[in-house]
Amino acid sequence: MRMRVASLADLEPRSTRKFEIGRGGEKLRAFLANHDGKLVAYLNRCQHLPWPLDWDDGRFYGRDAELFVCHTHGALYEPLSGLCVAGPCAGAHLERLEVVIEGGEVYVEDPISRDPSGAR
Repeated sequence: MRMRVASLADLEPRSTRKFEIGRGGEKLRAFLANHDGKLVAYLNRCQHLPWPLDWDDGRFYGRDAELFVCHTHGALYEPLSGLCVAGPCAGAHLERLEVVIEGGEVYVEDPISRDPSGAR
């Protein structure tokens, strides 16, 4: 499933945008981040316990804006890889979603929700 999340022009460096994506009839929380011109999207779910990284305030970066932080557990994640580099789930990865840019618009596709025939 592909969905429009934002306009490229609206995404400042080190900014994030929350959204929901459907998977198997369920709505899952997710977020898009512009990490210095590189766009990444992940499910908004800590790998320690399945709780959102933010406190429902849309803040995913830590104070220094270098890493994503789980505000509940303190886990730290590299923005471009989703790798947990410190905290209770060190070595685990955030679940990545595919980012597609077309005509200045940013779309996110959940690879798990794709039609097995390859149709979109």
